[in-house]
Amino acid sequence: MPMTLKDVPGSPPHGGALEVRMAGDEERDDLEAEASRLPGIEARSRRVLSDLELLAVGALSPNRGFMTTDDYAGVLEDMRLSSNLVWTLPVVLPASDEEASRLGSGDRAAIVHQGTPVAIIDVAEVYRYDPRREALMTYKTDEEAHPGVAYIYSQPPNYVGGEVTVLSNPFAAEFGSYRRTPLQLRELIAERGWRTVVAFQTRNPIHRAHEYLTKCALEITEGLVIHPLVGGTKADDIPAETRMRCYEVLMENYYPNDRVVLSVFPAAMRYAGPREAIWHALLRKNYGITHFIVGRDHAGVGDYYGTYEAQEMFDRFDPAELGIQPLKFEHSFYCRRCGQMASNKTCPHDAQERVHLSGTQVRKMLLEGREPPPEFSRPEVARILIEDARSRRQA
Repeated sequence: MPMTLKDVPGSPPHGGALEVRMAGDEERDDLEAEASRLPGIEARSRRVLSDLELLAVGALSPNRGFMTTDDYAGVLEDMRLSSNLVWTLPVVLPASDEEASRLGSGDRAAIVHQGTPVAIIDVAEVYRYDPRREALMTYKTDEEAHPGVAYIYSQPPNYVGGEVTVLSNPFAAEFGSYRRTPLQLRELIAERGWRTVVAFQTRNPIHRAHEYLTKCALEITEGLVIHPLVGGTKADDIPAETRMRCYEVLMENYYPNDRVVLSVFPAAMRYAGPREAIWHALLRKNYGITHFIVGRDHAGVGDYYGTYEAQEMFDRFDPAELGIQPLKFEHSFYCRRCGQMASNKTCPHDAQERVHLSGTQVRKMLLEGREPPPEFSRPEVARILIEDARSRRQA
């Protein structure tokens, strides 16, 4: 059966316990047989499947399943669960009218992926939601050009709330050696004796600026977890497989492996900017992390959020109720005059001395087979990205 784990290594999880919703081996066969007879709800997106994995391993603690209206409304309006715990993004299960018509409070349903039940939900509530309101509250915009808004608008019109029991994870084999659960990462942190550990969230390759931030953070903590998101991103983002190769080559050549761990984070991107920055931090707290890097435009997209709006969001909460320390960094760059990486806080020189490339410039260079300057990207990383750009262009 799913477990509530209060006695875990490291700092307390959000809400005080890890809520692990994965079925036990001894009951899985019976639950799978039951699920085959239950009404089904299709898991229509990678996000739903990623949320199920996060629930299975306890990363979404204190949540035990998909939100009912009390939690959903509290998160949208006040960034708090009905228990008053801080929580900033909805975790919801969409359902069509046909699926919803077969369900009521107290029922059980199977959550199905490609014809196979992957979870069972104990239905507490089926409710309609307002997509535009959710978009405005979550993303501060109702423009469909925003990928998170487009996702909401693509969903069927109902949500099903209730606790889940997860039967299987379709993505368990992806990056298997790096796919650590919160409990596994906590145990590894404890084995290494780290009392303070910082996480770096990324959905991009690590360039010199990111490397600089992580190493500055490592100067003030005992360990670093490079925790790249692999649970689904925009179609034009660098694929997770390519990014992982970039992280591996950096770990091999530029990081002290006794103080750094590479471990994947199976969440899907929401692109919710400030709200997602808090959400990312709370989930890392469940993984046993004590400090969290928040840089420029964390989890942003386009120009929907201010450059440092995500950092400012942390100031709206009592640090004690967040339970994880944000490390706020300004945009960094290589300064030719300084001869090193720097930021506006440390560099007195003007823009012409700073090596700064836009994403458009970098993509153009990679497509042309040209390496960005070594002040911007490690050459080993650039070569991997050039190969990826070439293969995608030929596909």
